[in-house]
Amino acid sequence: QVQLVESGGGLVQAGGSLRLSCVASDRSFSRSTMGWFRQAPGKEREFVARMNWNGGSTYYADSVKGRFTMSRDNAKNTVYLQMNNLKPEDTAVYYCAARYGYIVGGSTWPEYPYRGQGTQVTVSS
Repeated sequence: QVQLVESGGGLVQAGGSLRLSCVASDRSFSRSTMGWFRQAPGKEREFVARMNWNGGSTYYADSVKGRFTMSRDNAKNTVYLQMNNLKPEDTAVYYCAARYGYIVGGSTWPEYPYRGQGTQVTVSS
């Protein structure tokens, strides 16, 4: 059972940056599709970004395209989400998620059986 632990959240002013990290406990991570999701208070969880095991097929939600960058270091069992030019509407709990192998989609929460506990990101105006 893969365990995922996110870190790097916090409070930042609008226009600032944060880098989230997600460390996986299992070596199967290196063959897993990874995703980032977020959930703001009172809203549904939404897709942020996803990446295949080899770093390819990286897709972003339109709301974060050009501001967020997802990357991974398989040697460290870690995936990152670099968030620049943050906006108050980016405030949410951010979750990483994993699914072993390659998937065509990867933009919906049910596709990922392994999920982290989340890290809070708060952007002040």
